[in-house]
Formats: sequence, C-alpha cells, structure tokens
Amino acid sequence: MIDPFHESIGIIAAILTTSAFIPQVYKIYKEKKAQGVSLTMYLIMFVGVLLWLVYGVLIGSIAIIIANSVTAILQLFVIIFKLKN
Repeated sequence: MIDPFHESIGIIAAILTTSAFIPQVYKIYKEKKAQGVSLTMYLIMFVGVLLWLVYGVLIGSIAIIIANSVTAILQLFVIIFKLKN
C-alpha cells in the first residue's frame, strides 16, 4: 500500500504533468492542423505513457493510473489528428 501523503504528491504531479498536454490538444483541435507536431515524439511518449500505466496498475498507484490514462487519451488524439492531416 502506498502512503497517502506520497500518493497525494503523486496526484498533484499527475495533475500538473497531464494538464500540460491540454493546450496542445486544444490548439490542434481549434486550428484543425498539426503541422508543427512531431509524430515521432508523440509515438514515443505514447508508448512510454502506456508503460507507466502498466506500472501504475502493477503497484496499485491511483495517481499513476489516472494520470497516464488521461495523458494517453490526449496523446492519442494528437497522434490520430496528425495522421489524418
């Protein structure tokens, strides 16, 4: 079991790092183009986030699970939009 204080630090970190992707996703959605976005970077990050998600499940960290689930969805949106356009 993860200490509640440590988990709360993880939750704060998760909110900050996950929310960092929101402006990029919003900009791509609004402008309907993803020209300046590196597909390679997002593919590598997506795989890394999926691995963090698996790790979070294995250790039972709700902060890691939620943050990486949301981040994976945001990154997948960028990847799909980049591939479509």
